[in-house]
Amino acid sequence: MALDEARAKSAHGGGCTCGDCPHGAREGHRRAVAAFLAKRDELAAGQGLPGGVAQSVSASRQWVSDELTESARSVAERSREAGDAWLHTLWTRTLVVVWGGVALLVIGEAVTAIGAGWSTARTAGLIAACVTAGLLTGAARVHRSRGGLLAPLIGEDNRLSTSRTVAASWVLLAAFAVLVLALQLAGASDHADRDALIEGLDLVRSAGVLTVLALVCAVAVVVRRVVTVRVLGQRLQKLRADRPRAADLLTDDSGRGSFTDVQYVLVSAVAVLFAAVRLARRPEQLPDLPWGLAVLVAVSAATYFAGKYAEGGRPVILSVVRAREAGDLDAPIRTGDDIEIRGAGFVPPGAGSPDRLARVVVRIGRVHVHVPLIPVTGGFANPSDTVLTVPVPVEVEPGAVEVQVVTAAGVETNACLIDVTD
Repeated sequence: MALDEARAKSAHGGGCTCGDCPHGAREGHRRAVAAFLAKRDELAAGQGLPGGVAQSVSASRQWVSDELTESARSVAERSREAGDAWLHTLWTRTLVVVWGGVALLVIGEAVTAIGAGWSTARTAGLIAACVTAGLLTGAARVHRSRGGLLAPLIGEDNRLSTSRTVAASWVLLAAFAVLVLALQLAGASDHADRDALIEGLDLVRSAGVLTVLALVCAVAVVVRRVVTVRVLGQRLQKLRADRPRAADLLTDDSGRGSFTDVQYVLVSAVAVLFAAVRLARRPEQLPDLPWGLAVLVAVSAATYFAGKYAEGGRPVILSVVRAREAGDLDAPIRTGDDIEIRGAGFVPPGAGSPDRLARVVVRIGRVHVHVPLIPVTGGFANPSDTVLTVPVPVEVEPGAVEVQVVTAAGVETNACLIDVTD
């Protein structure tokens, strides 16, 4: 059996691409990406075209697009496998962070106890930390296939949710503070000490932290509802990510830094840290968050919510014109000609990968035309967020026809009327 295990380890090491282990999934994805980039740059340079299609511009463009689309689908499949494998291994790392925090708490309390002496509050804090870490460990094991402790923080688009993460941090702090008070109450022998601990839960002292807790939880719930309604109403385009990343807390779906997310995380982190320090200084009561800091968190939450409500928008066609090559004469649109569709929102955030670019479709009358991928060195010239170039198929009947774009997110644009002549 030991020999079989050694063979299994050697089989899944090095350049393993079988997908049965995390290393194999990552390595397979890396190789698929490298092969795709090499093929894209080769085709962009005009190399590798079959002789049968090299003489026709339209045929060669269609062949190139089909080849890149097929290769992009392979990359996307490998990417999904790598993302799933990464989630399977992530749950143990979350436990390292949790128990590492417990270890730091033990060291901190041991150091601060020098000279001040040990107290019941210190014991309650350590027991509360171990109990909390134990409960989190159990939850992480149950959700180990979805990233462990990160599972409740991952949204439907497979990205880390900023609103859920902020709300979870406040819930965790509040639960830990109440647990510390409960343990101190259980260990208190004097009647006056028990009364003082019960007074620590008084609403007057804890109104600030409870208000912030209610606010951030409400923002997390309402933001989810707003995003769902806007997606179903085709006013917001959402695409699923390959895997969650820590940067999701500070960026939008396209990976660019988001002001509303950054300020919400920053202000909330400072407020949570302040509340944690207040709990450490006065463990006999809930953290008394000053109203000034509570209002600051409220303003930050309102800014975040307003940003979420205002983001996105439906893609729109502004105009459709006949694409003209150098040397061509001006003429009306005929079947077989290329048309240039100008507008905005054709490539939604997160849809920049080749497999998703290949899903953009233009409806010309009753004919559905897949937008061809036109490679250039380092990227693609078509499709883009503001311009699409597609041929008018011979199946399109002459006359007035409507043109619509269907994005990778499945959202349709407005219809634009064009005249097609014989």
